[in-house]
Amino acid sequence: MSNEDSRKLVEDLMVKDVITISCMATLREAMEKMRRHKVKSLVVEKRTPADAWGMVTYSTVLKTIIEEEGDVDLVNVYDIATKPAMGVPRQLEVRHAVSLMLNFNIKRLLVTSNNELEGILTMNDIVVAILEKLDD
Repeated sequence: MSNEDSRKLVEDLMVKDVITISCMATLREAMEKMRRHKVKSLVVEKRTPADAWGMVTYSTVLKTIIEEEGDVDLVNVYDIATKPAMGVPRQLEVRHAVSLMLNFNIKRLLVTSNNELEGILTMNDIVVAILEKLDD
């Protein structure tokens, strides 16, 4: 990343239209929603205002399907979600977000303010921004 790019803020690259799912949805519903929206993860909604956001990913879904021998109707999203999902403020510099992703081996960060969801930043968003800059 160039100096200019490393000073970019999370809000410059985050996706604001986040696809969420109820924690009580079944694994089948989560898979259908991922396919319909062409995404590899879903943000799991809070059960109460004080609750934490969660995350369910393709990797988690596939692992669960194997462990549960394909029974996607008996498992709820709540049972497999990573919770709490790691969140960062929108004013954080992207280079710090990248450091978090690399240090914790994660590909997605929620963008939150006062425990409210504002967006999501993915490793893919960052790589695309870098590639676009290289094309300039």
